[in-house]
Amino acid sequence: MYRERPSSRLTVMPPFLLRHYHLPGECAVAFAAWQGFDSPLRGRPAASTCLEGGHAVWWRVEAANRQAALAFLPSYVAKRTHVIPVRDVQIP
Repeated sequence: MYRERPSSRLTVMPPFLLRHYHLPGECAVAFAAWQGFDSPLRGRPAASTCLEGGHAVWWRVEAANRQAALAFLPSYVAKRTHVIPVRDVQIP
């Protein structure tokens, strides 16, 4: 009996670095924007400089494209976010 083998090709989603920036007085709004927004990023740690005075937050995500990467974020946060394509490299 012939059985088709599952494809050994995996669909790899490109990695992106999301860099969000807001003004010092906007921290509360930026964090409140997540309330009621469903995202796999909620409840997970993110690199942030808010407590150090920098007011930036970074997330690393895998998505089909830049728009899909921004969809992980609430609108208020996404509008203030740069989407940066990244690749891992081996540091010698």
